[in-house]
Amino acid sequence: MFDWLRRRRQERILRQHAIDDWLWDDTLRALDFLAYLGGPGQQRLRALCLLFLHDKSISGAAGLVIDDAIRVRIAAQACLPVLELGLDWYDDWSDIVVYPDSFMLDHEYMDEDGVVHHVREPVTGEAWEQGGVLLSWRDARDVDTGSGYNVVIHEFAHKLDMRNGPPDGFPPLHEGISRMAWTQAFEPAFADFHGRVERAESGEAADALHDKTGIDPYAAEHPAEFFAVVSETFFLIPAALRLSYPAVYEQLALFYRQNPLFPAGAGAGA
Repeated sequence: MFDWLRRRRQERILRQHAIDDWLWDDTLRALDFLAYLGGPGQQRLRALCLLFLHDKSISGAAGLVIDDAIRVRIAAQACLPVLELGLDWYDDWSDIVVYPDSFMLDHEYMDEDGVVHHVREPVTGEAWEQGGVLLSWRDARDVDTGSGYNVVIHEFAHKLDMRNGPPDGFPPLHEGISRMAWTQAFEPAFADFHGRVERAESGEAADALHDKTGIDPYAAEHPAEFFAVVSETFFLIPAALRLSYPAVYEQLALFYRQNPLFPAGAGAGA
C-alpha cells in the first residue's frame, strides 16, 4: 500500500516537473565521470535528481544565491551513490547548505591522553549525524575527475554510513553482502593505507601516494573517512581503486550496486 502511494507520488512529481535539456547537458559536460552510466543510466539519474530536489532544501550561505545550475549539479552528484539504492537512503534529513567556498567550522576531539582540544579550521564539506549536509560550491562545481576528489560524494557517503549510527566506515549492508567479507576487505586496506601515509615523510611523498593510488591521504584519518574517500575514488577513477585495493572495490560494487569499470554488469536497481 505504502509503496504504491510512494510510486504514485513520484510519478506525479515527474509529470509536473522537469530539468531543462540545456541544463542537464551542461551538468553532464561538467561532471564527465557520469559518462560511464550511458544514456539510459543518465536519464534515470535525471529523474532521481528531480525527486531529490523536490524533497530536499538547498539554501545558500555567506551570500551565495542558489540557482537551478547549482541545484542540479549538486543533485546529480548526490544522487549517483543511491542511483541503484533509492532515495529512501536519504529519507531521514532534508537540508543542504551551500557556501561559496571553504568555510570555518569548530571541532572538538580527545587525544590519547584524554585531553579535549578545540580546533577551528576551514573545511569544504560536513555531514551532520543528526542533520543535513554543508558544502563548498567551489569544490562541488570544479570537479577534477582525475584527482578522484569529490566533496559531494564524500559527504553523502558519510550520510549513508550514518544510517546505522555514528560514522565508522560500516554502513548498513544489503542482504547478501557478507559482514565478514566487508571487514576482511576494509580493515586491512585501511591499515595498509594508514601505514603508507604515516611513512610518507613529506607533503610531496603524500602527493605521490595519492597519484599512485587515486586515494586522498585524508582517508587515513579514520575508517569513516576511508569509506567516504574510497567511495569518491570508486566513482571517479575506479581503475585506480581496483588496482590498489581490489577487495574494497568489489565490496563497494556490491554495496552501491554499480560497477563503474564494467557498467553493463551493474545491478538493476532497488
